[in-house]
Amino acid sequence: MLRALAILGFALLYVPLAVLVVYSFNASQLVSVWGGWSTRWYAELWQNEQVISAALVSLRVAIFAATIGTVFGTVIGYILSRFGGFRLRTMFTAMATAPIVMPEVVTGISLLFLFITMEQWFGWPQGRSVLTIVIAHATFGMAFVAVVIQARLAGFDRSIEEAARDLGARQPGIFLGITLPVIAPAVVSGWLLAFTLSLDDLVIASFVSGQGSSTLPMVIYSKVRLGVSPDVNALGTIVIAVVAIGLLAGLQIMSRAEARRKREG
Repeated sequence: MLRALAILGFALLYVPLAVLVVYSFNASQLVSVWGGWSTRWYAELWQNEQVISAALVSLRVAIFAATIGTVFGTVIGYILSRFGGFRLRTMFTAMATAPIVMPEVVTGISLLFLFITMEQWFGWPQGRSVLTIVIAHATFGMAFVAVVIQARLAGFDRSIEEAARDLGARQPGIFLGITLPVIAPAVVSGWLLAFTLSLDDLVIASFVSGQGSSTLPMVIYSKVRLGVSPDVNALGTIVIAVVAIGLLAGLQIMSRAEARRKREG
């Protein structure tokens, strides 16, 4: 019974993706009519300047947002894990993880009002652009990274840090020389998670983007609103491939790091 439910769950997860991938190689111009195998729609996508530009914007945003979010998320996770004695720790923990459960519409509207207010008061940022999307994605990405880092630090042997402190090492040196190398797999997985979330986001980017800064999900959504065409299937398949490669790379890195840690331990 449990095995059947598990198989049904996996089917619900991956059958729609498999159908999309198969129909991305459909030669027919009609999405629901199979016309034989062809890579025609991939070739047409390669010549579509709008799609190529949106894909480059998405990649650029995801790389910068994931990097910024990982830096801040790692620091937040470390602070909340290592310095738990202050009175407002529970409130700060809730504030750090709130973007995870916050509806994306609310996050998008609040960020839009923030950027408008900052522009009126400080003159920066001027309008909505790739920069505002990067800031917005880094904001909610760091919450996920902080949770990953906190979970990794929960099982960390603190006696190593205490030994280094007894030998005279200062906190920044302990973090950079001891803690960071140990939690590096969690940092990498946090970066990949933030990268994937940024690459996948549609709602928040729709609020904080401006002219000439449309991301790939926004272009896909606009194309679907005009009617589903086979090139949308090809575009979706490419996104699935990029995400799958990123996840496999992350799992490989984490697996090697865990094996090295066991050998050294």
